[in-house]
Amino acid sequence: MLLKYFYDKSLAHASYMVGCQKTGEAILIDPDRNIDQYLDVAEREGMTIVGSAETHIHADYVSGSRELAEAIGAKLYVSDEGPADWKYTFVDGYDHQLLKDGNEFAVGNIKFKVMHTPGHTPESISFILTDTGGGADRPMGIFTGDFVFVGSIGRPDLLEEAAGQAGTAEPGARDLFASIKRFNELPDFLQVWPSHGAGSACGKGLGAIPSSTVGYEKLFNEALQFKSEDEFVAYVLSDQPEAPPYFAVMKHVNKHGPKVIGDEGLPKKIDIAKLTATVEDHMVIDVGASKSFARNHVPGALNIPTKYIARDAGWYVDYSKPLYLIAGGAELADAIHVFREMGVDNIVGYFDGDEVAKSGLATEAYEYKTPEEVAGAIERGDMLLVDVRRQAEWNEGHIPQADHRFLGKILDSVKEIDDSKPVVFHCRSGARSAVACGIAQASGIKNVINLDGGIVRWEKEGNPVVSEQPQSVGCGESC
Repeated sequence: MLLKYFYDKSLAHASYMVGCQKTGEAILIDPDRNIDQYLDVAEREGMTIVGSAETHIHADYVSGSRELAEAIGAKLYVSDEGPADWKYTFVDGYDHQLLKDGNEFAVGNIKFKVMHTPGHTPESISFILTDTGGGADRPMGIFTGDFVFVGSIGRPDLLEEAAGQAGTAEPGARDLFASIKRFNELPDFLQVWPSHGAGSACGKGLGAIPSSTVGYEKLFNEALQFKSEDEFVAYVLSDQPEAPPYFAVMKHVNKHGPKVIGDEGLPKKIDIAKLTATVEDHMVIDVGASKSFARNHVPGALNIPTKYIARDAGWYVDYSKPLYLIAGGAELADAIHVFREMGVDNIVGYFDGDEVAKSGLATEAYEYKTPEEVAGAIERGDMLLVDVRRQAEWNEGHIPQADHRFLGKILDSVKEIDDSKPVVFHCRSGARSAVACGIAQASGIKNVINLDGGIVRWEKEGNPVVSEQPQSVGCGESC
């Protein structure tokens, strides 16, 4: 058996290739839209990709199953569990198999048994793998999708938080508790291969290592220790990371079938003479480094550095409207890759970053200042301090004078900020607050400062922080 692991760091997404070396056939588990990576590995390994299997309708990236079906005729293996609202609608146009709990399918001598594991979403399934070609009569591992992660578990509130389906979070949590009971009945020796790692918003506290075992997770995964269903529900619904609005778009896209991009290249380059008018009428995102943007940038442009696109862009981009980029060199291809993984297919053009820098159009700037430089003015009320971190971070500890405005929603609330005095934005280290500075200036608040080093440096320099941490939800004596 051949098992290959693929990991997209920007989205904290893991996918897998499972191949039968006796027959030369392979299947992909939860592939993303960048199918060239799979085709290249298959060619090197002498494998033919014959199928693509999905554990559920994904919310954080565009699935590659339809792309594979179009490009190479891959057979699609998808869930037929859950209510009617959570059925795939595009698969009828392709060779496919609908899967329910207990169903089996095979690729060469590799057998997969379907286990319905609802909770994260109603249709979620896991795949238990047995390598019959090696003579095994017991399974080797389980592909858990967004059900069980290393050290964590999939969140059950996305339908309510991102897709607007009120009243689904608690029932989802109770379904998840029942799914955990089934997981705990599996043999300890089974390997666990999840679809996300640390940094994903599909759960809280995900581990950074790629795989685990059922036995290890039973012992040390906090979410698997609860005996009381009610206590588990309280635990799993608390302190989840904020869900960006684009998750709802991804659910729709992956349910009904994403656009097939095929060999579509990069967007067209736009004449620099059109930049000012474009910024006035459309969203323009500069994907260059934050400190370069701070030194000089085009008024009205937002700044989301390429490495933060997956984290931030889903909060701001309107999928129904044209989007333009400012990018230079290799930045462009990398940025387009991440945007396409997020389903942003409306990028109609870009302005060359080097040309912009030389054009004289980059006339705006903002400063980075250390805590030492601004602490006194903040304490006296001569500067307004805005904390853009997540709610859980704010609760854990924040600067007493700070106004809390979460970065993901600041585009809607930034005009409420009092700009009669300089506005200092801060986060943990200075990366997210740099994005906030760009949003503020594009919204008309010009006198902005980024707190260099964020709250980490603020504390190191001996400045005060207060906590509003609510009482933690533990598993109590019933664990």
